Amino acid sequence: MSKIPRSFRLLEELEKGEKGFGPESCSYGLANSDDISMTNWNGTILGPPHSNHENRIYSLAIECGPNYPDEPPKVRFISKINLPCVDDKTGKVIVDKFHTLRDWKRSYTMQTLLLDLRKEMATAANKKLVQPKEDATF
Repeated sequence: MSKIPRSFRLLEELEKGEKGFGPESCSYGLANSDDISMTNWNGTILGPPHSNHENRIYSLAIECGPNYPDEPPKVRFISKINLPCVDDKTGKVIVDKFHTLRDWKRSYTMQTLLLDLRKEMATAANKKLVQPKEDATF
């Protein structure tokens, strides 16, 4: 079975992200529409209900390197957040502390990543963590 080339895969994800084919709790798209390498993306996660993240909108930067989707993207929160898998100085999601990046599979997408981060926010251990001011950024 042949592998779908990186560019085709990213075009598929771009179309899905732009047309809103996915849950309303997250979104993603190219950071710059002129980026022909489709490397830099923006992501948004709506905080899960019944948590200290409720009614918050978190912005993220996603970098899909040349080996994506065989290797996971680099992910960094722009909006400040208190989560054990996020470096509290840079906002980078720490690969070893976040199962989706640590156990990355080629079949995963940016949507998978954003939804799993949202699920991480809603876990019993994380949903009551004190959060920075809503408009604070890294």
